[in-house]
Amino acid sequence: MRVLLFVFAVVCMHAESFRLQSASSSQRSSSICMSIKDIKAREIIDSRGNPTVEVDVHTELGMFRASVPSGASTGAYEACELRDGGSRYNGKGVLIAVKNVHDVLKPALMGKSELEQTEIDNIMLAIDGTPNKVNMGANAILGISLAVAKAGAARKQVPLYQHFADLAGNKELVMPVPSFNVINGGSHAGNALAFQEFMVLPTGASSFAEAMQIGAEIYSSLKSVTKKRYGQDAVNVGDEGGFAPPIQSNKEGIELLMSAIEKSGHTSKVILGMDVASSEFYVDGKYDLAKKSRTATSNEPMLTGAELAQFYKDLCKEFPIKSIEDGFDQDDWESWTAFTGAVGKDIQIVGDDLTVTNPIRIEKAAKMGACNSLLLKVNQIGSVTESINAVKLAKQSGWGVMTSHRSGETEDNYIADLAVGLCTGQIKTGAPCRSERLAKYNQLLRIEEELGGKTSYAGTAFRTPKWMGK
Repeated sequence: MRVLLFVFAVVCMHAESFRLQSASSSQRSSSICMSIKDIKAREIIDSRGNPTVEVDVHTELGMFRASVPSGASTGAYEACELRDGGSRYNGKGVLIAVKNVHDVLKPALMGKSELEQTEIDNIMLAIDGTPNKVNMGANAILGISLAVAKAGAARKQVPLYQHFADLAGNKELVMPVPSFNVINGGSHAGNALAFQEFMVLPTGASSFAEAMQIGAEIYSSLKSVTKKRYGQDAVNVGDEGGFAPPIQSNKEGIELLMSAIEKSGHTSKVILGMDVASSEFYVDGKYDLAKKSRTATSNEPMLTGAELAQFYKDLCKEFPIKSIEDGFDQDDWESWTAFTGAVGKDIQIVGDDLTVTNPIRIEKAAKMGACNSLLLKVNQIGSVTESINAVKLAKQSGWGVMTSHRSGETEDNYIADLAVGLCTGQIKTGAPCRSERLAKYNQLLRIEEELGGKTSYAGTAFRTPKWMGK
């Protein structure tokens, strides 16, 4: 009997020892599994034929890839997009940024959990050590940051938009109003238009799917009226898919767009927006609307900030313009503040070059009343965490937020998830044309289908959707 009891005790001791070892092994295994295994970066080509950075983050769940966009009209205060210089790709190569990923950032992130987005972003910011990321390059940091976000969503087994929402503390998933850039000017086209983008926002739609239908039908109508008025060559498209007809004045561009809207039958369901990108034609303290066509014999006067503001007011009285982006130069704070104070209740005044998705400049603009909406471009600031902080600050200031692409894009569609997850209420990602633009719009169609009754369309509440950052 004593022998049996002794054997039983030994068996129990071994069983408990095995259980403890298994638990410890499981914990170690879980810790090892929930981590970054490898990071690889490469140089790829964007939609304008220029190099950009693509990053793969590897975990035991697989590979998660992100690519970084690039702008043509860039603000002076944007984070540094690190380029190689020299003759290769006309100086626009990004091999230095790729090397920074491999040699500097990757070693610091190996073994980190893909769920620790803020920690990972802060590690990269500390390594760079500069306000504008001039050492590592915002393109290197952002590539990793976005890929980590995708890996984190996979780890949690949730869609990317839900992961973005969780990171921000947002409980409301709202489908954004698309802002279709259908007529291109400025730095995006070779015509005489000073204003960079003329946009249609289907705020009267009942869903994102209907908004896409409206946008596509207006785009088709615009192609027809443009071809009839200006000829076949006029329906060639710009960087963002919009048409770039040989229009000679900004008002003519709006009139052309209105005729297309009327022909499509959607007049009651849309409003208009403009991205003026005025820093591109700001010369010696004045605004030169004829900059792209000016010759030695031109006599069109340049405008002061007050005169340009009056021009905008006149346009808003004549046409249903409800959103104006970058109406003044990025350093012309006086004109920004005066104009927003005068029309900001009825018109969305969007800061892009003014705010560059940077919390410091957003805070300054909010205190001065310089604008009432943020254009969210993650590559302007350079990380997911900083982008979320910028959106929350803007929303807490009572601003609208418009998620945005860049003119140099890739097939990566993460901004669609970002717009839904951060409840921005608006997104602009070009015309319903060109696959790198449609990749984002099509992803939004999928998200709306997936969410069904769990989401709503921002519509006329595009400036103040359900979640305002609190």
